[in-house]
Amino acid sequence: MATGNINVSVENIFPLIKKFLYSDHEIFLRELISNATDATLKLKHLTSIGEAKVEYGNPIIDIKLDKEAKTISIIDQGLGMTADEVEKYINQVAFSGAEEFLEKYKDSAQDSGIIGHFGLGFYSAFMVAEKVEIITKSYKDEPAAHWVCDGSPTFTLEQADKTERGTEIVLHVSEDETEFLEEGRISELLTKYNKFMPVPIKFGTKTETLPKPEDAKEEDPAPTQEVDNIINNPNPAWTKKPADLEDENYKGFYRELYPMQFEDPLFHIHLNVDHPFNLTGILYFPKLSGDMSMQKDRIQLYQNQVFVTDNVEGIVPEFLTMLRGVIDSPDIPLNVSRSYLQADGAVKKISGYITRKVADKLNSLFKNNREDFEAKWNDIKVVIEYGMLSEDKFYDKAEKFALYPTVDNTFFTFEELKEKIKDSQTDKDGKLVVLYASNKDAQHSYIQAAKDKGYEVLLLDSPIVSHLIQKLESSNENTTFVRVDGDHVDNLIKKDDNVISKLSDEEKEVLKTTIEKVVPTETFTVQVEAMDSQAAPFIITQSEFMRRMKEMQATGGGGINMFGNMPENYNLVVNGNSEFVGKINEASTDEVKEGLIKQALDLAKLSQNLLTGEDLTNFIKRSFDLI
Repeated sequence: MATGNINVSVENIFPLIKKFLYSDHEIFLRELISNATDATLKLKHLTSIGEAKVEYGNPIIDIKLDKEAKTISIIDQGLGMTADEVEKYINQVAFSGAEEFLEKYKDSAQDSGIIGHFGLGFYSAFMVAEKVEIITKSYKDEPAAHWVCDGSPTFTLEQADKTERGTEIVLHVSEDETEFLEEGRISELLTKYNKFMPVPIKFGTKTETLPKPEDAKEEDPAPTQEVDNIINNPNPAWTKKPADLEDENYKGFYRELYPMQFEDPLFHIHLNVDHPFNLTGILYFPKLSGDMSMQKDRIQLYQNQVFVTDNVEGIVPEFLTMLRGVIDSPDIPLNVSRSYLQADGAVKKISGYITRKVADKLNSLFKNNREDFEAKWNDIKVVIEYGMLSEDKFYDKAEKFALYPTVDNTFFTFEELKEKIKDSQTDKDGKLVVLYASNKDAQHSYIQAAKDKGYEVLLLDSPIVSHLIQKLESSNENTTFVRVDGDHVDNLIKKDDNVISKLSDEEKEVLKTTIEKVVPTETFTVQVEAMDSQAAPFIITQSEFMRRMKEMQATGGGGINMFGNMPENYNLVVNGNSEFVGKINEASTDEVKEGLIKQALDLAKLSQNLLTGEDLTNFIKRSFDLI
């Protein structure tokens, strides 16, 4: 057996760094500012424990752009480095000074906010720079150092005349990365990645208007002064205790996160846990539209106040990705594949905690102010229903607060609904039948027919209703959902056995044969039934099973492709007790019968939004002729 050391060619390191270290070159600024933040927070910690005998003061990180010289400078007032430390931390690729610091001071520095997970961060500078300089002076009483490297394995390190504590990194931007010499581009990156960094970040100056002196005339302009342009909020709301925040503070932070969002959120959930993992954050429930795809990627993921991504799938349960807000955790592994995230134990615990916290908040809102919860239901139901479908633990908790509104805007929990209809809405097999509509206007006549019988009709109109009722049926034995225009609803609507048929079985069969000569049988299956004489003469229903499967397939579920290729098929239920149907039987000629049947069929199709094209044109002409 042979053993040995793998030889890594140093000459190949920099081309690899330049091309592959991060997929987005813009990350360089985030990394360098993170390093500057670490240097500042390390000094803060050392001064707090008495190890650094210097004045911490009010340090900032200063970003300077010199378009003419083609340089970007990142200047901090942190602990700086000695020449020996430059040798140790800069000249050894992939040595993380933050990790070493955290290990050395692990007992006292655990809450210091030091980022510590970026490792190769400094070398991201070479993705955009052809030469990098470091001018640094340690908080220790040692000479300053000046390090220069042009992207080759060689560097120079000499003494510098810098007198102030801290580090200045100067990037000499390469010709193919000059976009980063534009002020607007740097402002964009600072806002994206560093908006909530824990150390103030200055980028240029801004003009500030001062109050007018008391003796100033009205026409005199107000005095102004130039002040540092601090682009970040070092103390965002999620870093504070909930007890220290009012509702207006949460709304103000929401507007800070989403300045183009003009509506206030419906409510918020403050996350704060330190065991068995660290997690802080604030989630907001916005008003949601029915289009779920438009809502995603609004939650921002941070690591110690450094922006990482707004794609939080795998960390936040999928049904909650429609919410907005911030999650900050040092325990979430970064720069790894989504499949790794989904399998990571810490991430699973975080996801489970967020699910539980959201469910508890919703239950609290429901119990404490049900009226307000009902008023907000239509704006939050998509999230809750999606969660009930996708997360069993959430479903178990949501049963307490999930609402089922009726077409009359009355709200029930599912247990309340079952209690309400248990004596009036059962089919011939004793099954509890939950009637629902998905569109109040399109299904109005069917809703009215059900209400006339005294039945409750739910309004379930979310885009995932077919999936939801499938789940509810599987979780509630002896209960079935039927849309008011479905084929099975007739078993319930005609449950009044005192309705006597005016037609004999032979007359029903003759009428059925007559109608089938006119009605396209490839689309409609004709049934002649005894119903209330005031009910519509022709009613169109659809197979509840077939319609539901098609809807589930259309919204990405069910996996039943064969239904997508089958023609639409409907049931034409003919009310044998209708006076109009009697006129069809009594018509003097086949031509008159055919005209009456077509008119009745088209009216039934019109009530189901099925009358289109040439059929609609013929119906309009026939109606005018009848008038």
